[in-house]
Amino acid sequence: MNTRCKFKCNSITDFGESKSVNMTAVTYGIEAENKEFWKWTPSGTFEISCLNPAVQFIPGKEYYLDITEAENQ
Repeated sequence: MNTRCKFKCNSITDFGESKSVNMTAVTYGIEAENKEFWKWTPSGTFEISCLNPAVQFIPGKEYYLDITEAENQ
């Protein structure tokens, strides 16, 4: 299973060594692509804590989240 979602970065909280990133599913927009994502994912949230300083999210920007099933461990 592979699924692509489109989320917008709402906020980043800096805790010094780590950052908390909060995103919500794209729910509107004049772009045809945003309307198509909203059609299938009208709501959703994604929040992560990130320790890697090289990972840079920007509030207000939109990002694709690709979900792929993990192999059996």
